[in-house]
Amino acid sequence: MYLKSIEISGFKSFAKKNGFSFNTPISAIVGPNGSGKSNVAESFRFVLGEQSIKSMRGKRGEDLIWNGSPELPRGNRASVKVVFDNERKIFDIDFPEVTIERVVHRDGLNEYSINGSPVRLKDVIELLAKAHIGSSGHHIISQGEADKIISATPKDRKAMVEDALGLKIYQYKRLESERKLEKAFENIAQVEGLRKEIAPHLKFLKKQVEKLEKTESLREELITLAKEYFKREEAHITESKKRLEAERKPVEEELKKLSKQSAEAKEVMNLEKDLTKIRGERDLATRELGKLEGLIETYERQIEAEKGRAAREELKTVRLKEVEDLFEEVKAFAEVAKVFDRITAFIRERKHQEDSRLISELSAKIVEAKKRKGGLEALLKAVQEKEQKIIEAEKVALTSEVLEKELVSKLNFLKSREATLQSEEAAFRRELAEVGHVAGASALKYHDVLATDDDRAKQEERRHALERLKIRLEEASIAGSDEIMKEYRETSERDSFLERELADLEKSAGTLKGLIKDLETRLATEFETGLKNINKEFGKLFAKVFDGGEAGLALIKNKTEEEEGEQSIEEGLEIKVSLPRKKVKSLMMLSGGERALTSIALIFAISAVNPPPFIILDETDAALDEANSRKYGDMIEILAKYSQLILITHNRETMSRAGVIYGVTMGGNGISKVLSISFDEASEVAK
Repeated sequence: MYLKSIEISGFKSFAKKNGFSFNTPISAIVGPNGSGKSNVAESFRFVLGEQSIKSMRGKRGEDLIWNGSPELPRGNRASVKVVFDNERKIFDIDFPEVTIERVVHRDGLNEYSINGSPVRLKDVIELLAKAHIGSSGHHIISQGEADKIISATPKDRKAMVEDALGLKIYQYKRLESERKLEKAFENIAQVEGLRKEIAPHLKFLKKQVEKLEKTESLREELITLAKEYFKREEAHITESKKRLEAERKPVEEELKKLSKQSAEAKEVMNLEKDLTKIRGERDLATRELGKLEGLIETYERQIEAEKGRAAREELKTVRLKEVEDLFEEVKAFAEVAKVFDRITAFIRERKHQEDSRLISELSAKIVEAKKRKGGLEALLKAVQEKEQKIIEAEKVALTSEVLEKELVSKLNFLKSREATLQSEEAAFRRELAEVGHVAGASALKYHDVLATDDDRAKQEERRHALERLKIRLEEASIAGSDEIMKEYRETSERDSFLERELADLEKSAGTLKGLIKDLETRLATEFETGLKNINKEFGKLFAKVFDGGEAGLALIKNKTEEEEGEQSIEEGLEIKVSLPRKKVKSLMMLSGGERALTSIALIFAISAVNPPPFIILDETDAALDEANSRKYGDMIEILAKYSQLILITHNRETMSRAGVIYGVTMGGNGISKVLSISFDEASEVAK
């Protein structure tokens, strides 16, 4: 058994909480008319998600809530809770037991829960659909609906059979796919419209971008050329500065040295301005020196003469007598000193007395003359040195002046080159600024460029080419290029996105078409197989009920006119019956009992082919006589092998087939009450 129990509280006539446990294959609910038996069937519809209040015999949601009595005030809410056994995993949920509860409030608010957790109605329907259970359908046959399948149109009858075969899920998927396909076509049309809307603007932006791309190409070319040009120009300027510095430094040092020498020479010349006077002093000193040298020479000759005369006197012969007398005289002296004195006096007496004095005088004069000569020589030397110094200073000054003029000229030439270089550098800086403004900062990142040659002719060609590219780039530049590129990029991305979206939608539409085709094929196949099985079971049950005869469902096709005048094919199911011993051409020719048995046989055949977990039959046997009731009971027992049955009935024969009977009664207060009777008691009551 899949259905375990149902609990009703405040629903219609069940003002208080009442419960039904279903632990046998067949359960019966009995009671007098108006006691609230059918409210049990409606409580099943309610808890399983039925949204039609009319199908539950009401107009508004509050009609489903206990409306009160003199003894018990009206309720503010109604709740129904149904419990299923999920040991066999008929529900796609990992719980051994599934409890579904629905609560309705006076304000019309509905609440749903699964195992105590609040959920949406959609969640309840999806959970039940996978177990082949719904709020309506062939497994809940309310009072008076047994004949519905007989009296329905072929189209509606086909829909009932499809629902019973469990094809509703495929139809739902097909309808959902068709809605999605329709939505996809709408989206495709919308996306195509959006693409058409932005196409002119995108075309305009594309042309602008093409211009910008050409401009960008020119800019890249300019950047490449500029980097090469700037690298070489900077290298040229740097190298030229180094060369000029190397050439100017020695010139400046030499000029500084010459200036110093010239200044020193001029200083000497300023100190010794009168060269003629110096030369006069030199001549005078020379003459004086000559006179002194002559005088000294004279003095020296006189001394020599004197010395000659003295030499001649010393060779004179002294008489022996005079010497002997001197000897005799000194022999008497006792002291040697006296002897020396006497001999000296003897010699002096005999020697020339004037030579020594003259020589001394002349020698003194010579010394004096030589002293004067030394002074004159020193003076002459100083005068000569001054003269030579002045001459050398004049030479230095003259040479320095000539060299200084040459160096100044060379320095001026270097300064001229430096000025030219400065002009080139200024032009280079201007070029940097202009190119940076036109081509951007990337053009100024040239330091890593390999460029070593210094061919100025080629560099001049590069400069001219750079100027031409600058002019072309300035002419080709478009105002707001960044905004245009951004807008084009965004518009292009949007168009690409729309294109991808369109491709995805077309792909999705193709997939949906394939899915719809597959679903239609599956529906047709399973419907054909199911219809064949239903006809087989229907034929058996019909023959059993009527002791013979034939019955079946036949697929028919009718042409219908649509609003625009087009024709479409509408499929339906027609019931064909052949009763034994009767010629019946139409279902309308059947009696009420025959119609009831035929509809019951068909319902049971459908349920046998695709048995739901449980079936609720609300007084479907009301029109049957005693004999047919037994046949009905036999069919119930056969059907109970496939599905759990809940029977609402007055028929004793039907009651006798139930394992448990619930009795519903109603007192004077209008409140339904539930009593249960075991199988043995039910059998006794049924007899």
